[in-house]
Amino acid sequence: MRTLATLLCLFTFAATGLADDAKLKALIVDGQNNHGVWPKTTQMMKANLIDTGLFTVDVTTTEPKSTAGFAPEFKNYDVVISNYNGQPWPKETQAAFVDYVKSGGGFVVVHAANNAFGNWPEYNQMIGLGGWGGRNEKSGPYVYFDHEDKLVRNTDKGSGGHHGAQHPFQIVVRDAEHPVTKGMPKAWMHTKDELYDLLRGPGENMDILATAYADPETGGSGRHEPMLMTIEYGNGRVFHTPMGHADYSMECAGFITTLCRGAEWAATGKVTQPIPSDFPTADKESKRTAK
Repeated sequence: MRTLATLLCLFTFAATGLADDAKLKALIVDGQNNHGVWPKTTQMMKANLIDTGLFTVDVTTTEPKSTAGFAPEFKNYDVVISNYNGQPWPKETQAAFVDYVKSGGGFVVVHAANNAFGNWPEYNQMIGLGGWGGRNEKSGPYVYFDHEDKLVRNTDKGSGGHHGAQHPFQIVVRDAEHPVTKGMPKAWMHTKDELYDLLRGPGENMDILATAYADPETGGSGRHEPMLMTIEYGNGRVFHTPMGHADYSMECAGFITTLCRGAEWAATGKVTQPIPSDFPTADKESKRTAK
């Protein structure tokens, strides 16, 4: 006869697909961010990851005006998601994070997390490209696609990081064979967001999965700018999206899908999640109202 504990375990597996001890362990880092909505967007990302049935999710939060004593046990997680843009972490924490990713840990960079730590060389290597935070030509080239769809590494002088007015914009998939983007339509509409442009950095071991055209009519650069990227850092995998400025931006079904698929890929190197039926099309947005 099956014990009550066994039955409960089977029920949990049937309801979520995996028992908790078999799920991927994710950690979201937050606590300081120039975007005041960060407490809500952290909870939105946590809920979306949990809804896949693949993840358990913890959140670690710095003090509002200090990172003293901030020392997460990164090694206990399969993937770390950053919703953080603030003061430098303690040197010991920085070293532990570098070791975590180099040793095969997964890392996901969301929106303003690419503004963080402009003077931390290893972090800039991890994220590929970044903006603001004192970044300039010393940080690395501007990387984008030109009007002939050629990848450009532009070493012109200038600051890193800019965006025009918020608006919906079309995402164009550049690498349709990568596990994160495989099965997506060639183009799809992302809902109202900041379209980061003029990002610059080392851009090494980086694959640009998708771009968006930063239209000068909305204050953009006039270039196709990276919107989904992967970076290899040591044995680690990094997924980077500059999208996700606000809660309404994160309600996009395309953002949710790429976040969850990107997190799974960063953690395992594979993606098992299908493209959902409500995924945006080339000319139509699709939103899921946050719970």
